[in-house]
Amino acid sequence: MIRLKLPEGDFKAYLFDCDGTIADSMPLHYLAWKKVLSEWNCEFAEELFYEWGGMPVVEIISTLNQRHGLSMPIEELQRRKEELFYSNLPLMRPVPEVLEHIEAGHGKVPFAVVSGSTHDSVRASLTALNLLDRFETLVCAGDYKHGKPHPEPFLLAADRLGVAPEHCLVFEDAQMGIDAATAAGMASVRIAAPWERAAAKELLLAEAVGNR
Repeated sequence: MIRLKLPEGDFKAYLFDCDGTIADSMPLHYLAWKKVLSEWNCEFAEELFYEWGGMPVVEIISTLNQRHGLSMPIEELQRRKEELFYSNLPLMRPVPEVLEHIEAGHGKVPFAVVSGSTHDSVRASLTALNLLDRFETLVCAGDYKHGKPHPEPFLLAADRLGVAPEHCLVFEDAQMGIDAATAAGMASVRIAAPWERAAAKELLLAEAVGNR
């Protein structure tokens, strides 16, 4: 397992993104997106999907409509995309290097999830991983007016936990989330994308074999 290097600081709360940070769910979300959007011949490159990590589903559909001159029904696509994602939940696993810090910090500092996904989606993911009871609050799409990279979601989580922003540590996989944390005056640690974790594991394995 690749271990996370946390920044120096006296942190009194941990704020976690969910998809791609706690849950290794981004590949499952992308599969659901590809299937739903293919019916509209709507391109959604994997690189762009990860770049938009943390963006609410309705905003993604709306932006794709604008980009491609489409009129995909936002509420219907959101519902169908979520259904497809839920059907794959049994395949989901936690991100090991983040799970390590959840287990080590639970009961010592309060935790919050700060996500661009819906409450239902986040609860389903955390329930599938048996982690829902670890978090004091969930800040999800619908709780705030401005999503990441705006600082509002993280500031709302800090306020709910009663912890000053400068004493919060954010765990995030997407640049939008890192930017939101920085704008909120919070330290952050970036979680590698699935392909980056795979490449790092291969490198560690190669080094281990070479040292024999």
